[in-house]
Parts: sequence; structure tokens; C-alpha cells
Amino acid sequence: MKDHDSATVVLAEPLPPRPSLWRNRDFLAFWFGETLSLMGTQVTNLAFPLTAIQAFSADDEQVGLLRFLQLVPYLGLALLFGVWIDRVRRRSVMLGANLVRFALLAAIPVLHWTGALDLTMLLILACAVGVASVLYDLSWMSYVPTVVGDPADYVEASAKMGVSSSTAEVAGPGLAGLLIAWLTAPVALVADAVSYLVSVVSLLVIRTREPRPEPVRRHLGNELRDGLNWVLRNPILRALALIGFCCNFSMVSTWTMFLLYADRDLALGSAVIGGIFATASVGGLIGAVVSRKVIARFPLGRVYLVAQTALLLGPALIAVAGGPTPVLVAMFVASFFTTYLGLGVAGVIIVSLRQTSTPQSMMGRMTAVFRTLLFGGGALGGLAAGLLAGGLGARGGLIAVAVASAAVVIGLLLSPVSRLREVPVTSA
Repeated sequence: MKDHDSATVVLAEPLPPRPSLWRNRDFLAFWFGETLSLMGTQVTNLAFPLTAIQAFSADDEQVGLLRFLQLVPYLGLALLFGVWIDRVRRRSVMLGANLVRFALLAAIPVLHWTGALDLTMLLILACAVGVASVLYDLSWMSYVPTVVGDPADYVEASAKMGVSSSTAEVAGPGLAGLLIAWLTAPVALVADAVSYLVSVVSLLVIRTREPRPEPVRRHLGNELRDGLNWVLRNPILRALALIGFCCNFSMVSTWTMFLLYADRDLALGSAVIGGIFATASVGGLIGAVVSRKVIARFPLGRVYLVAQTALLLGPALIAVAGGPTPVLVAMFVASFFTTYLGLGVAGVIIVSLRQTSTPQSMMGRMTAVFRTLLFGGGALGGLAAGLLAGGLGARGGLIAVAVASAAVVIGLLLSPVSRLREVPVTSA
């Protein structure tokens, strides 16, 4: 009885407030560098295809091929890289990947000025940047839990990273449009190159010591199989991965065909296109900012269902858009705003579920499987965009993708993630 009473008194005492990640110096350093890097990436996302279109008169299929080559390394290399990343310290990989991306992007304006840049060279460089991006992306998602420390802070970390991504999507396209209009598309890539250098510095000042992986006997085939099994045999992770594949296919194919439609068919210009993306991306920022409060107030699965449904139905507004240019632009903004709003909320849930469901020893391989499926969907979306735009026209292709995207909502309704009430912690 005495023990029971003592326990009651202890439980009745108010718990001390949890320290915020605002006091975690190492996380803030990483967050700052990653935010600038994401901003630079937005410039590249617009500058690469516009370089192909404006400098080399690339046709629809070539623009689709460019987007495919940027993302296809995730299909061919992510699983292999994921095995290796679980064997080494992740920060070293991130430093090397960012230095390589800096060198490749800085080379493009130099080649352009010397007259050595052509479409083939641009395609090769885009693919090479994609390879380095695979290494970095697989590493940083596995590295963040080391810097954060407490799994209870994963949602806050994911929310802050979501704010960074959304902020970059708000400011990045507008900045990209202005830089491209002022400097030309190839030269504007210097901004992304510099952002990678800043990211390198931010990683170097982090003090948290990353533990060296256990030196155990390893076998590539077994490790690949373990990573695949971890994701595909877990109903939550499997559902997240498959729906994510469809969402990325929808977003990248829509984005690529919209770029062709807006630039060629509507002649909106780089600044207007960048302004559309910048204005619409406020939705992603709002989603990331409110995500923690929404997740705390409503069942997790319901929030996920609504957010992903908004993402998947967003392209329908482009498909039905019509009227004078101001009305068209407003509907385009509304379409991407809806998509980015859903992505901003859903992204926080997805990353948190992945991190809390996976032990550190499996984190790189789990991330590799997700990256293979998610960016594989994006790569195939870019390729499909070129083929659809070439066969149906950009507007016809946009309508086809909007219909297919809406059909994915059926699978979303059946997903076990949509029935979750809170984040389950199952990692060891």
C-alpha cells in the first residue's frame, strides 16, 4: 500500500517541460545549412529544364528525359548506397556529396561561357548531380536522429525540416525566376552551388559525435533483402511507400508538363512561372507550420488521409482551368497551393512514422527503399510527362495525370495508415 501511494504521488507531480530543439545547437546548425541548400535546389529545379528549353530548344521528350535522368539514380543506386551508408558515418558521406554537387553545378556556367555546354552535356551533368543527391538524401534522413537524440523530438524535427522545405518552395521559385531572367538559366545555377558550400560549413561545426557502426560480418545480398523486408513486411511502412510512389509520380509529371504548358503554350515567361510556384508554395509552409498542432488535436490517420487527398486532387484544378490569363494563373496557384498544403502536413507524419518505426541499424536501408520508390515514382513521372506531352499535348497529358492521381485516393482510403490514432513507436 505504501509503494502504491508513493507511486501515486510521483505520477501526480507535473512533468518538467520538454526542452525544445531551439536549444539544440547542432540541430540548428544542420537545419540552417539544409534550409539554404533546399533554397538553392529550387533554383536548379527550374534552371535545368529552362536551360534545356531556352538554350537548346529541347522538345517535350527531351525535357522529360532530363527530369528522368535527374531522378533515375534513385532507382538504380539507392538500395546499394543504403547498404553502404549503414556501414559508415553518415556525416562524412554528406560532406562528400555536397562538395561533388558544388563542383558539378559550378561547372555548368563555366561550360556555358566557353561554349562547351550542349544538351548532351547538360543531361550527363543532371544525372551526375542526381547520383550525389542520392548519397546525400539517404544520409541526412538517417543522420538527423543522431543529432536530435530523443525519439520524442522526431515530430518536432520533422516539422522544422518541413518548414524549411516549404519556405524554400515559397521563396525558391520566385528567386529562381528572377535569377534566370537576369542571369540566364545556366548562370543561375551558381546560386545552388554556393548553397552546397554553406551546407558543408554547417555540417563541419556540428559537435555531436556520430557513433561508428558496429564492425560486424556483412553480406550485400542479405543486407539488401533485410532492408526490403523491413519496409515491405511492415504494413505501415509498405503503405507509406506505395502511396508515396503514386504521389511523387503525380507531382513530378504534373510539374514537368505544367512547365511545358506554361512556357510554350501560354508563353507566361520565367518570372511568372516562378511567381506561380512561389505563391502556391505558401500552402506547403502553412502545412508544415500547423502540422504539429493538427496532429496533436486530431487522430493521426485522419490528418494523413485529408492531407494526402488534397495532394492527389490538386492536379484536377489545372486540368479544368480555363478563361483569361489572370483566371488561369489564379487556378494554377490554387492547384499547386492545395498540393503543397497537403504535402506540408503529410510529410511531417510520413517522416515521423518512418523514423519511429525503424532502428538506427536499419535506418539507411529503410530510407534507401523509400527513396527508390519515391524518387523512382518521380523519375517515371518525368519520363511519362515527356511522352504524354508529346502524344497528347501538355494540356491533354495534364488531364490524364489528374484523372490517374484522383484514382489513387481509393487506395488511400484502404491504407492502414489512415486508421492510426497516433505515432506508434516500434523501433528497437
